[in-house]
Amino acid sequence: MCFDHDSRPPIAPIAGGALDARSVTLTASDGNRVAAYHARAAEPSGAGIVVLPDVRGLHAYYEELALRFAEAGIDSIAIDLFCRTAGTSRRAEGFDYAPHVGQTTWGGIAADVTAAAEALRADGRVTSLFTVGFCFGGRTAFLTSTLGIGVVGAIGFYGWPTGASRNDTPAPAEVADQMTGAVLGIFGGADQGIPASAVEAFRRALTVAGVDHEVIVYPGAPHSFFDRKAADHAGDSADAWRRVLGFIRAKSTAA
Repeated sequence: MCFDHDSRPPIAPIAGGALDARSVTLTASDGNRVAAYHARAAEPSGAGIVVLPDVRGLHAYYEELALRFAEAGIDSIAIDLFCRTAGTSRRAEGFDYAPHVGQTTWGGIAADVTAAAEALRADGRVTSLFTVGFCFGGRTAFLTSTLGIGVVGAIGFYGWPTGASRNDTPAPAEVADQMTGAVLGIFGGADQGIPASAVEAFRRALTVAGVDHEVIVYPGAPHSFFDRKAADHAGDSADAWRRVLGFIRAKSTAA
């Protein structure tokens, strides 16, 4: 699991930056009901982002992250990826995620991400679409630029870029030639689960495929370092957030 139950994003709030935020339920093309949290910017930039959680599902960490994006002028929707098997109820501490991870499918995830993208664009405020994910959601975020839904940029925090997963999602490095948007990959150099060789293989695959990309590795940072509780890595977290916002600004302008 990426974060503790009481973990939160290491980003200071901006008073008055969000216009509104609320829990919503989306409906995917196959009829699946998707629990989500939608936050809108008081001063929209035209960018919108779908937030894809780790295996804990739609947790307070990701709702707060959606707010931080809205405060930065980026409309956002954080979604839960386990609603097909776990329902739309709130994921409490102790949520037994393991049985649900393997029951997700790439087809189901793709439908849910597409529903979130459509919801972001529904009121005409979003003209540049991004995705961001963490761990399980990070791998998913990398893959969203293969869906043909107009993802301008995909941002993955410590998402496994190579090898098999617990479901049927392809390895991002193996489908780099299908990616149509830019990629920002953020990894910890001390991540015990994602070796440097996997990160380098992903970097090479993106380069060979001609994908606009930046892959950042923070030496000494572990998996899940982007957490306000991880005081030892506050500098890396601040730099990562700066890079995320810079990536969104740059690719929105390019779009």
